[in-house]
Amino acid sequence: MLVKDIMTKEVITVKEEATVSEVVRILLGNRISGVPVVDDKDELSGIVSEADLIYRERNIHLPTFITIMDGVIFLESMKKVEDQLRKMTGYVVKDIMTKPVITVTEDTSVEEAARIMMDKNVNRVPVVRDKKIVGIVTRADILKAIAD
Repeated sequence: MLVKDIMTKEVITVKEEATVSEVVRILLGNRISGVPVVDDKDELSGIVSEADLIYRERNIHLPTFITIMDGVIFLESMKKVEDQLRKMTGYVVKDIMTKPVITVTEDTSVEEAARIMMDKNVNRVPVVRDKKIVGIVTRADILKAIAD
């Protein structure tokens, strides 16, 4: 069985400039836990999930550092801290979305899609053709396929 046989073809998406509150309303209103993000060309650019939204409520991890002669040397990447701050304070989707996005094609087997979801710990994978979203497969879709 292939992904095209079980995917949801009418995919709800949001634009990069959508606000965080708009995304929350979309997720709750449609009873979904994540939504792909598209750019102005309707090409996939990221994904926003409940985890990205809940991330805003966590405490920031400050990197380990040492001081030498009144100077500070960080022992961890400051990029990680910058990414955390961006996600925690973001107002629009492009600031909080996860990228790059793990994707599959229509001809990917359902077994491979399931393996990808488990290995990458994701609940959904957009199905793309030429950078455009043609569907989405969730863990629930895979469970339905198994049940049938």
